[in-house]
Amino acid sequence: MRVHISLTIFSLFLLPYSRAQQLTKYVDPFIGTGGHGHTFPGATRPFGMVQLSPDTFNEGWDWCSGYHDSDRSIMGFSHTHLSGTGRGDLMDILVMPGTGDIKLTPGSRSNPADGYRSVFKKESEKASPGYYSVFLDSYGIKAELTTTKRVGFHRYTFPSSDKSHILLDLFHGFKTDSVITAWVRIDNDSTITGYRKTRGWGEGDEKDFANEEIWFTARFSKPFKSAGIGRGQVLSNGLKRADGRDLKVVLNFNTLKNEAILLKVGISYVDEQGALNNLRTETPNWNFEQIRREATEEWEGAMACLQVADTTTKEKKVFYTALYHTMLAPTTFSDVDSRYKGFDKKVRSIPGLENYTIFSLWDTFRAAHPLFTITQPARVNQFIQSMLAQYKEYGLLPVWPLVGSETNCMIGYHAIPVITDAYFKGFRGYDVNLAYEAMKKSAMQDSFGVKYLKKFNYVPADLENKSVSKTLEYAYDDWCIAQMAKALGKKDDYQYFKERSLAYKNVFDSESGFMRGKNSIGAFVPGFDPAFASYGKSDFIEGNSWQYSWFVPHDIEGLIALMGGKAKFSQRLDELFNQKSAEHINKPVDITGLIGEYAHGNEPSHHIAYLYNYAGQPWKTQEKVDEIRRRLYGVEANGLSGNEDCGQMSAWYVFSALGFYPVNPADGKYLFGSPLFKKATIRYNGKTFSIAAKGLSPLNKYIQSVRLNGKSLNRNWITHKEITEGGELEFIMAPKPSESHASARIISER
Repeated sequence: MRVHISLTIFSLFLLPYSRAQQLTKYVDPFIGTGGHGHTFPGATRPFGMVQLSPDTFNEGWDWCSGYHDSDRSIMGFSHTHLSGTGRGDLMDILVMPGTGDIKLTPGSRSNPADGYRSVFKKESEKASPGYYSVFLDSYGIKAELTTTKRVGFHRYTFPSSDKSHILLDLFHGFKTDSVITAWVRIDNDSTITGYRKTRGWGEGDEKDFANEEIWFTARFSKPFKSAGIGRGQVLSNGLKRADGRDLKVVLNFNTLKNEAILLKVGISYVDEQGALNNLRTETPNWNFEQIRREATEEWEGAMACLQVADTTTKEKKVFYTALYHTMLAPTTFSDVDSRYKGFDKKVRSIPGLENYTIFSLWDTFRAAHPLFTITQPARVNQFIQSMLAQYKEYGLLPVWPLVGSETNCMIGYHAIPVITDAYFKGFRGYDVNLAYEAMKKSAMQDSFGVKYLKKFNYVPADLENKSVSKTLEYAYDDWCIAQMAKALGKKDDYQYFKERSLAYKNVFDSESGFMRGKNSIGAFVPGFDPAFASYGKSDFIEGNSWQYSWFVPHDIEGLIALMGGKAKFSQRLDELFNQKSAEHINKPVDITGLIGEYAHGNEPSHHIAYLYNYAGQPWKTQEKVDEIRRRLYGVEANGLSGNEDCGQMSAWYVFSALGFYPVNPADGKYLFGSPLFKKATIRYNGKTFSIAAKGLSPLNKYIQSVRLNGKSLNRNWITHKEITEGGELEFIMAPKPSESHASARIISER
């Protein structure tokens, strides 16, 4: 009887973990860690505060996440990371176990033995959602990592040694992230508390930098026999506290063979008590396997909203890794007690609200945030409340907020389409009037070229850098404000912002057929080359006119008219994809994933393949979407064609694999592409929406007809409401295009 009970309990203990492997087994966190993907492979929870991951280098564009697949040595494991960004930051509170002589600097990749780095073999690395492990060859230590939302949980299995130690480096961070001040305190023989303040992210003469403050509490499962605090290259034993910039702490142990020392590190962006409270609340015991299992189960639950079937393991791996990547940002910014430090540096709390940070809005407004309205409905209102909290504390809606600072990175005021999209999809768990006030305030400011937009209804190239990109993106955001104004009965605002939404027409050159820079006297800037792109003086940001001339998602019909009608519009799209990339142009590194001049590796191109739908040639959309999926996504470390950009690159894939995409991210419509799976299921608030692709095969990629709930659908799009109400969408696929399907209607009006 006793054996029976034990086995039953053991079986129940394992059952949730086994079930959790159904989807998480397809996730490979190493996808995107090579090439220019800039992702990290370490452990985290969905939208978690902690991203506990190995750092292999902390300098250079391809190390923005702290890790690159090409490296073969590890500096240590830090607790905060960015996913797929084009700039580096964070990498707070580095931990590195070791044996033998103590070293206070990391050493170099070319000679790891000069410092505390360790070499490792790729085959020893393992990663899955919520877990990472690697064998540190230099020390004979197995490192394992898991997390809760706000706590990093380490397990280090040591060899037999009387010189085992664990180092914490408070000076470590991305190379452009300067430590302003730090302190550390040894509370007892198993607890350390500390703080650091850094200034980073900004470059050159930019005026906006990220000023980060972070507190931590670290607890060890085994008392350390002695401790030392290092300042620079000098290690002082016996100190209980130190202040400075270049601080390290070394904790010394005697270890037996295969002895595991566990370490829990709670962090907070509020204060010391917040870090301790986060640690106590989220990790009340030392059960590493339980926390790992709970992390896996949480990821399983998060991904269960999308189920795919009748496909290859490779396709599932790409799809579920993409879905995983969409849930790494935004990140939690508030503590377990709901406190967070606002942009005004005051400690605030909204009971029941989790505050979020790291909104990479220039990227994510396009597809990641529309995807959240399907996959993360419970978080959408909280995301918007976080944006409105920033407005109240800072005076404007977010552009690119980073742990309590507004970096104003990139252009546009793209919180506006995120709020507009959510509002019209029925998300109203916030102050709508305050949201509209904030939208209008952002659109009526005088910074970032907006004062010129108000005067000229375009941004003049002689008065503002990146003028055409700003004109086009402001025009779209202003269309969103117009829709909100109309819904709220603000007629004058509606007319004003509707007129501003047509600003794109003022930078279109009918002679060349491209968007191009225009000066303040109304003349196009001479010397135009549609392939020119530059980080410096240019009319476009991270792109060129070939890529940006298509960014009028709110008025594609108007753009078609400017380009001379549907036939000419389609011809110009063909030219884009078939264009020989200009060899005389030294393109910015962001412009990657090229098919002709189409650049999937950066966001301005993401909607373009779907535009053939508007020209009556949807089969070309189906061809291009299929080609992009096959060529520019994969299961390798370099399986992303460009920066992941906090989920946007992956959100494109998730939508496009399901068979549709939000060309206009705020009109509640998804245009059809070509489905990847014979069967997919969306689960939304207890309802099920099934997608079937009858006859689908690598050759049968063309849609012949579409049925919604058994009825013929004579249009090339589906609405958000139709998805979330549940039902069935059926694609009939064949090896040749369908003329009848080509006549399906496109309607842009809300």
